[in-house]
Amino acid sequence: MISWYESRALRRVHAQRLDSPRGPVAPARTVDDLDRKIIEELQANGRESFRRIAARLGVSEATVRARYARLTSEGILQVVGVTNPLGLGFDQALVGVKTSGAPDTVADEISRWPEADYVVVTAGQFDIVVEVVAASRRDLLDLTNRMRALDGVVSTETFFYLEMWKQLYDWGTRGA
Repeated sequence: MISWYESRALRRVHAQRLDSPRGPVAPARTVDDLDRKIIEELQANGRESFRRIAARLGVSEATVRARYARLTSEGILQVVGVTNPLGLGFDQALVGVKTSGAPDTVADEISRWPEADYVVVTAGQFDIVVEVVAASRRDLLDLTNRMRALDGVVSTETFFYLEMWKQLYDWGTRGA
């Protein structure tokens, strides 16, 4: 059975661990103008029917359905209900992680944790930036202590979310 981590976190089921030049996330795939338009339609309304999207784009419903299936199976598109974790009573934070060497192993491990909803390797002050959602402040403390205990982690800095001012996912595809 495929776990949530393997099926929904933009990860390939048979990911090459640390020997892939881009890490465990699937390489970028070329999308065409129709793919971009379908994505933009779903960003505007993720519950829109394929029939209505097809009518607006001048293609068949089967075409939209097939494109949607390919985009989701390749990890390019996810259609989900986005929530504000703070509004649901969770605690949320951004954690900057400094590593003693290449960040791949640490990023791969943290990516497996269900509390981590966003993990990126960065350039700058931190080697990895992680967004986490925890049930309580105590759970958040336990989570950051788990990060600090990982081999290769030198330090962490936690930015606790006090209020959510903006969280949008309708920025489009910015295709050329």
